[in-house]
Amino acid sequence: MRLEFLLEAEEELVAAAEFYVSAMPRLGREFLAEVTRTCGLIAENPTAGSRLAPRIRRRLVRRFPYSVIYAEFSDTILILAVAHQRRRPGYWQDRT
Repeated sequence: MRLEFLLEAEEELVAAAEFYVSAMPRLGREFLAEVTRTCGLIAENPTAGSRLAPRIRRRLVRRFPYSVIYAEFSDTILILAVAHQRRRPGYWQDRT
């Protein structure tokens, strides 16, 4: 399956990575690696994520308090958000 990021989701990913880089450069790289790994798992098996709505699912990012929120379509998976698990729950829902 092909993965696409909404602009807002891409911006969230960059902002979170920059935060971790400012804390410790290695941590920023590890965060990006874990999000990339999570996206690979989503592409391999889109239905494995927790269902939030009929087409919307969530997959947790290992080691970090983030989730990848995505919508599944016939040939594309649209990443709606790279969301911190404890901040502003559900803020991304208007992106669907």
